[in-house]
Amino acid sequence: MKTYKDFDNYQKEFPDAKGYFGKYGGAYLDEMLVPAFEEISHSYQEICHSAQFINDLRRIRREFQGRPTPVYHCERLSKKFSACQIYLKREDLNHTGAHKLNHCMGEALLAKFIGKKKIIAETGAGQHGVALATAAAYFGLECDIYMGEVDIAKQHPNVIRMKMLGANVVPVTHGLKTLKEAVDAAFEAYCREYETAIYCIGSVVGPHPFPLMVRDFQNVVGVEAKEQFVQMTGILPDAVCAAVGGGSNSIGMFGAFLNEPVDIIGVEPLGRGSNIGDHAASMTFGTEGLIHGFKTITLQDENGEPLPVYSIASGLDYPGVGPEHAYLRECGRVNYEAVTDEEAMVAFFLLSRLEGIIPALESSHAVAYAIKYAKEHPTGSILVNLSGRGDKDIDFVYEKYGDGTELLKKHGYEV
Repeated sequence: MKTYKDFDNYQKEFPDAKGYFGKYGGAYLDEMLVPAFEEISHSYQEICHSAQFINDLRRIRREFQGRPTPVYHCERLSKKFSACQIYLKREDLNHTGAHKLNHCMGEALLAKFIGKKKIIAETGAGQHGVALATAAAYFGLECDIYMGEVDIAKQHPNVIRMKMLGANVVPVTHGLKTLKEAVDAAFEAYCREYETAIYCIGSVVGPHPFPLMVRDFQNVVGVEAKEQFVQMTGILPDAVCAAVGGGSNSIGMFGAFLNEPVDIIGVEPLGRGSNIGDHAASMTFGTEGLIHGFKTITLQDENGEPLPVYSIASGLDYPGVGPEHAYLRECGRVNYEAVTDEEAMVAFFLLSRLEGIIPALESSHAVAYAIKYAKEHPTGSILVNLSGRGDKDIDFVYEKYGDGTELLKKHGYEV
């Protein structure tokens, strides 16, 4: 098992030239797509160290995205439980309301560099779709976003935002009509259009080089958070946590802390419970397998086919996890815990009532874990990546839970 002392040169060493983090990752592609992914990989390696590309990206982050986003101390939420202090990295204040724009602007800038006319993507919660539609509008690119019909109904505000930004939202009507099917449909579209389009994956998943690229673009979250936290407190946090579906917001947060004496926790969606089809906790219940062109830990049947998954958070209901997460768990550097829908919803309403911050349902899973941590640790601190804001979720939440008063009373909270 590795400790933080083994991670000084980690991001230079992983992934390897073929895109593997240990035994996870790689590129398992249809033969016709091999040249397309080689083009993306070669182009990214050509420009990722280019001063012009880096300066353009920094300017975009500063002038368009509103970076750096702040770290915020949840004083009232912390006092509710113990002397352990809860802090948030406020990615909900990033333009478009989530961390997703960090990699979407980078991917769209890459698309312009290699002369593509269109960007294609999938989305679950809609935040990746909104961010990519924003990037397409910024760079003058066409944009097709594939989204399951179930998620279109749940995330109506984000669907409207994508359309207003000029994107073509393509409903996916087969299977469970959620994120996994949206990824399938986007891949199929890319197979037809790869000569003029680029597929912009919404997380640290997919064939190489996407887990590497998205990680690189998201690293800004952890780099900022680490510096900001030390400036605020003079020390490092005792623990860092973030929600894990595919895993982009969490990989972005974790990278800067891997070589520090800090506990790191990824928080998965346990949904309604441990039965098949009631959760999307790949690391908790999954096994090694292939999905969407890469090797990872995935929820699969005896034939290697993806199992049905569920989460109240549309951005987390994916039957796999980024290959880097699989490696970080295997080597023991990151622990992975699971949080139920109800725990996430309690955290959603507590943060809203006590701090005036309405979080995304995805981010609420990480806040729920932080609350558990604070109850179990009478001192210290935990830093949460609040990966997105909850504007997209409020219609669905209000229909299901009202203003949250009854749920909070059920769990013994009077706020």
